[in-house]
Amino acid sequence: MATRQQVLALLARGYDYARADEHRLVDPRPYGPLAGAAAATAVTGWFPRLGRAATAGAALTGPAVAAYTGVLLADTAVPAWHEAHRQLPFTFAGSAAAAAGGLGMILAPVGEAGPARRAAVFGAVAETVSSAAAERGMGIVAQTYRQGRAGTLLRAAKALTVAGALGGAVFGGRSRTAAALSGAALVAGSVCTRFGIFEAGLASARDPRYTVVPSASASPGAADPVGPGGRCRLPGAPPAAAQWPFYACGCVDRP
Repeated sequence: MATRQQVLALLARGYDYARADEHRLVDPRPYGPLAGAAAATAVTGWFPRLGRAATAGAALTGPAVAAYTGVLLADTAVPAWHEAHRQLPFTFAGSAAAAAGGLGMILAPVGEAGPARRAAVFGAVAETVSSAAAERGMGIVAQTYRQGRAGTLLRAAKALTVAGALGGAVFGGRSRTAAALSGAALVAGSVCTRFGIFEAGLASARDPRYTVVPSASASPGAADPVGPGGRCRLPGAPPAAAQWPFYACGCVDRP
């Protein structure tokens, strides 16, 4: 419980920092009114020029809304989120595009869902590529994305997203049932992605090695602090520590 409260406090701090830097970003706040105006003019047929302008404005601010959560997470000190600060916004934006495309495939007639299918495939590719790039560049912290509850959720997310994108691209234009099932898989995959990333952050905040090891590795001229078999090589560890498993040397407190 304490860890969860600490993580939420860090999120609040990240939100404050992001608001302080908002003038450097596309402001996402107009998205809701613009999207609502675009939808209203499309349904009623009134004020078509205003509707086109609102659609363009919503298209401009929509990606900022989709990526904003990733930016907030990456701006905290939680290792699993901060180490992926370059890729996390793209993962969230791709996940949002895949989910939006999936929802369009569920609700729209098959003959009119072509743009939704293309958005779903684009989002699935963006999410998969950015997630893989983040894990490759995170070092030991990547373990939090592969183990425990986070690992289970993220593996399910990948399977659902890939299956939904392929199903939608291959069968979504032929069968209403296939389109609906593929769309549901994409929406479920997006949900699993977000909860998996959240759980990875909690896991990394509980275990101090995900803070200490990257910090020690980033020191100029420092050797890899974790040797073969997880043996401790942290700077300042006693000579016998080379023979002891990580944490046994006492240079990091066991959680």
